Amino acid sequence: METPKTPKVSIIVPVYNSEKFLNKCLDSLINQTLEDIEIICVNDGSTDNSLKILQEYAAKDKRIQIIDKQNEGLSATRNQGIDRATGEYIGFVDSDDRVDLNFFEKLYLSAQKYDADIAVGEIIRLNKFNKKIHLKLEKETVTDDFETKLILCDVPDKSYVWNKIYKTEELKKHNLKFLYGRIYEDVVYTPQVLYCLNKLVTVPGTHYYYWRNPNSLVTSRAQKANEDSVWARNEAKNFLISHNIDITKIKTQTKRYKLFGFSVFKIQKKGNKTTYVLFNIIKWQA
Repeated sequence: METPKTPKVSIIVPVYNSEKFLNKCLDSLINQTLEDIEIICVNDGSTDNSLKILQEYAAKDKRIQIIDKQNEGLSATRNQGIDRATGEYIGFVDSDDRVDLNFFEKLYLSAQKYDADIAVGEIIRLNKFNKKIHLKLEKETVTDDFETKLILCDVPDKSYVWNKIYKTEELKKHNLKFLYGRIYEDVVYTPQVLYCLNKLVTVPGTHYYYWRNPNSLVTSRAQKANEDSVWARNEAKNFLISHNIDITKIKTQTKRYKLFGFSVFKIQKKGNKTTYVLFNIIKWQA
């Protein structure tokens, strides 16, 4: 019997009540230019038509696997995906987001070229009215220095897991899992991954499209979100300090000037760079 081929990338998609966005998300995955992938969709007890949509796609594309489980939250959902993954690398895509059709091919080829444990793409943030670049990578950079990795990924300000791929063997060797029952789990997880895994490569010009959903879990559970946000940021800060990272060099310090409750002018300082923002539209640096 022929041995099953190892996928190049395992894409983990946590799904919870995402029927409005799920088709666009899955279309961006099944049409990837990197065809040798597995798409692990973990349905976290959805009460809408999300499971039905997953089943329709899985019937047409054998690369899609469905894990259907009771509702436990995003951390447990992603962890089940990690346990199931068999690919050389693991990537995460939230079910209300999408990616460029060459996203995983470009990340995988760059990771292979430099024997990197992590490859990082750019982020574009979407809402009902516009889109804007949320993380811009100026050039291809390869590094195994922890502080440099934090700066390139804009951590802790943008501690996202989903604009990257990670070498599966390394994730599992270090038993890197998301903490059960917490919101803002990325804020703690991402610095740990950047520390434990070795070489990282940035891949300019390929994009993860992040939908800022006003009805998301975070916004619908405000008190829990606020408590977990404070907890996560303190945990991340303590982790970085314990590894001799100067927080003032990597974290953006923002001073806001408001009129009638709206921010009209901001001064953002990060390291030696100062950025001025007028009406959240016009930016310049000094």
